Amino acid sequence: MLDGQIELFLDMLAAERGASSNTLDAYRRDLTDFAADLTAAGTRISAAKNNDIRAHLGRLAKRGLAAASMARRLSAVRQFYRFLYSEGHRKDDPAAAIEGPKRGRSLPKVLSIKQVDDLLAQARGGMQAGAVSGQVSEQLRAARLNCLLEVLYATGLRVSELVTLPESAARRDQRMIMVRGKGGRERMVPLNESAKRAMSDYLALRAKVKADKSKWLFPSFGESGHLSRQHFARELKALAAAAGLKASQVSPHVLRHAFASHLLQNGADLRVVQTLLGHSDISTTQIYTHVLEERLKSLVRDLHPLAEKP
Repeated sequence: MLDGQIELFLDMLAAERGASSNTLDAYRRDLTDFAADLTAAGTRISAAKNNDIRAHLGRLAKRGLAAASMARRLSAVRQFYRFLYSEGHRKDDPAAAIEGPKRGRSLPKVLSIKQVDDLLAQARGGMQAGAVSGQVSEQLRAARLNCLLEVLYATGLRVSELVTLPESAARRDQRMIMVRGKGGRERMVPLNESAKRAMSDYLALRAKVKADKSKWLFPSFGESGHLSRQHFARELKALAAAAGLKASQVSPHVLRHAFASHLLQNGADLRVVQTLLGHSDISTTQIYTHVLEERLKSLVRDLHPLAEKP
């Protein structure tokens, strides 16, 4: 059973911050483990002091947790005690002065524009192969994968946002679609002509096979009623292998990174990319600053009057 104060904290995250079920589950796991570790050490979570939290972090390090995992757990603990302090359940905040573990900043895996072009070409080739075979079901599956890929690279959606798109997103002659992201926040995302055409082709094939009516753009027979993230990821890796790419380097999230990086390479503003990705904080988008740095270097090299010319 959860500690009562942890339950209060999770209720606040859900009610005031609109935290998703995945986010709540992550906080629940981290704080439950934290409480169990303190109990084993003879301390209750409600009475923990600064040294108790430091000792917990030390035990996590001995368990071999990576710096990123430890930083995430400390973030949960910090927010928990900040909540208790602000709500008057404690007179102090024992986690306020604790520094997190030092960790290197990992850069996102990014595909080149040519690699994405190769993926898209392979997906379109799959549609043509399905058409030649005369098997409508095979053609429909290829059209669905092509549509998923085109829309993902055109919009940079999170994979959870992509697979839960409503069918209505593809039935309107519009240049923007409404996306419901993390915390229920909505944003408008533009569609290019290639993505709109892929949606139209896919829906035409669905109508041809007289598929069952569904509110989802990518329906399935699973419990959720729509294509799962895992299923799409498996199909994408198979497509990558067929296109001559390393399957381990390709995932829906990698294509989201490619969307952002390629926009920045071509001159997009970081704030615009933040809006398109649905990041609530610009610091999350700043992981792509390495792209901006390279672009600035090339601008100075190519445009500065004193730069050495070849």
